[in-house]
Amino acid sequence: MRQTAASALLRAVLALTLCLALALPALAGEGEGGKHAASKHGILLVAFGTSVPEAVTAIDSLKRQAEAAFPGVPVRLAYSSSIIRHKIAAEGTIKSSPAQALADMAAEGFTHVTVQSLQTIPGREFEDVRATAEAFQAMPKGIRQVSVGRPLLFLPKDIDAAAAAILPTLPAHKKGEAVVLMGHGTEHPANAAYAALQLALWKQDPSVFVATVESTPSLDDLIPVLKRQGVRTAYLVPFMSVAGDHAHNDMAGAEHGSWANKLKAAGITPKPVLVGLGSRPAVAQLWIDHLKDADKELGL
Repeated sequence: MRQTAASALLRAVLALTLCLALALPALAGEGEGGKHAASKHGILLVAFGTSVPEAVTAIDSLKRQAEAAFPGVPVRLAYSSSIIRHKIAAEGTIKSSPAQALADMAAEGFTHVTVQSLQTIPGREFEDVRATAEAFQAMPKGIRQVSVGRPLLFLPKDIDAAAAAILPTLPAHKKGEAVVLMGHGTEHPANAAYAALQLALWKQDPSVFVATVESTPSLDDLIPVLKRQGVRTAYLVPFMSVAGDHAHNDMAGAEHGSWANKLKAAGITPKPVLVGLGSRPAVAQLWIDHLKDADKELGL
């Protein structure tokens, strides 16, 4: 009886030891990367980027606003344009791509990351940012959860909010004067967002117009409308996060095909205003609001 009892006790101890041995790796996994692991929360802002030094201040301002909205949360920045990254790298300034920035954050142990695009419309640039972010969430040793914030013009309420935010920041204008917002434009269906914005603006101010550099409506489409309405002066304002190369050259530049010179040729006096959306606090706040919405989806 004693040997039987001793054997049973030994078997029980061995079984318990084996169970603990099997359980320890799982428990360790829970502590390192499982559902009970400590979370590391971060934010990544993704701008198209700029090679115009004075335009960088708008992006820096947006980053400071994000840091103020999320005290204690690291905020990183990436440029989505490889052309811009290579150009400024030759001048000694290094900026990460969205993929590199996310890879660095994964290597540093970030478990939850909110990615906020600083695009104005949900075109190809935004789709690429979203696809890159989602790819990192799908990796076995990637970031546990990624949430992507919507661009400036996405939902109908976003378009109304953008119109309401930008109108008070525009130059005061009287009869015979107009404001023309310069959007980038794209062949992507998201280009329709500019038309929706135009309608929202006209509901409040029929002398504010939207045109694009690379799609429709173009300035050439708009000039006959301005002339029919007797516009003699047009303020030119970039509808982009920064007043970068497009604003300085395509909009206000000295070359023959610039918007300023096209307006002059049509008998309309151009008055360029080199201030991007990121430097207009009320508009910049909309991106921060979208960031907050996306961050809530992480459930932290």
